[in-house]
Amino acid sequence: MKESKKETVEEEKSKEEREGLTLEKFEEATEAVGKVISETKLVYSEYFSNSTGNRVYFKPENMQYTGAYKVRGAYYKISTLTDEEKSRGLITASAGNHAQGVAYAAKLAGCRATIVMPTTTPLMKVNRTRSYGAEVVLHGDVFDDALACANELAAEHGYTFIHPFNDLDVATGQGTIAMEIIKELPTVDYILVPIGGGGLCTGVATLAKLLNPKIKVIGVEPAGANCMQESLKAGEVITLPSINTIADGTAVQRPGDLLFPYIQKNVDDIITIDDSELIVAFLDMVENHKMIVENSGLLTVAALKHLHVSKKKIVSILSGGNMDVITMASIVQHGLIQRDRVFTVSVLLPDKPGELAKVATLMAEEQGNVIKLEHNQFVSINRNAAVELRITVEAFGTEHKNRIVDALKAAGYRPKLVKSKSIYDV
Repeated sequence: MKESKKETVEEEKSKEEREGLTLEKFEEATEAVGKVISETKLVYSEYFSNSTGNRVYFKPENMQYTGAYKVRGAYYKISTLTDEEKSRGLITASAGNHAQGVAYAAKLAGCRATIVMPTTTPLMKVNRTRSYGAEVVLHGDVFDDALACANELAAEHGYTFIHPFNDLDVATGQGTIAMEIIKELPTVDYILVPIGGGGLCTGVATLAKLLNPKIKVIGVEPAGANCMQESLKAGEVITLPSINTIADGTAVQRPGDLLFPYIQKNVDDIITIDDSELIVAFLDMVENHKMIVENSGLLTVAALKHLHVSKKKIVSILSGGNMDVITMASIVQHGLIQRDRVFTVSVLLPDKPGELAKVATLMAEEQGNVIKLEHNQFVSINRNAAVELRITVEAFGTEHKNRIVDALKAAGYRPKLVKSKSIYDV
């Protein structure tokens, strides 16, 4: 009986070695994807290194030809398919980056591809996917709705389904990022990885531990879609009842069940990030690195301040940069307001000539750049006592804003700050 159990354990171990994420498969995938990916050398960040007390590097997968790391897993997966599987046509579901990865890889392989995307997918991602020759079907509000539709179409038409994350071959392709990181920075201490469904984190964490078990791998999720964190707490894969995040590429309700054991084994911790932190991270990357990084890719940037270590070599994976200009404009507006670079203050003035000029002179002396003025004579029935003036000002930051407000107080005004979410409603 004992011998039988021992044989069963050995058989299961052998099966895992054959079918699981092995070093041999990672090496094979690295060689395969090397033919199609752009080289994304590590970028040292003096700004984030100084602000965190660590040596911070970025792995800029936002600079890939398709704008994200997803081409790695898609290309490797397709390379493992038989001619018969390819001939049936490929189908997948994606919020955008995997869609482009599959569409591009399918084009290189000469395969037909159908991509199901949520109706909320940014237009730029939809158009880019179509530009690679794929047919795009828009369905549902979130990724999970699109996934269900893709499975139905695969069953109906016999397409070969390529899961965006819950597939070991896909995860193996994504994990090639770790091979490049460790080759370039062998003494890396921490690797920060965005988590949606878990494919990228599974591949990176598993290979990192195979190459050097001392490397700490930290997964980073949006607080409004932390399905992996909740699954780890429960000890099993669970589905969130709802999700709410601006990080559309990681807006997943249920992580991959095939990947979950690898996450449990190889990921050292999970950090969650509020959407407001992504807004600040976007401005930081644009101003200090001149890089456009999409919200999901910014998770690991925002997570740097949550990692309470010092004098460590840290690599943050920037998973993608596919962001439409409308979203960018909105994030910049919110970021400027959040950082007190734009603010609105309200003061009450007597309704008589020269009062507006006094305020304008004060603003000029304090180097506040006036963006907009609203002069409301009807805030009070006694116009001689009170006319409201709302001033929207561009400042250098919180300290400058406070200096302007203090100057208004010193001049005898009683300034009130006006809360706003957009430059257009300040």
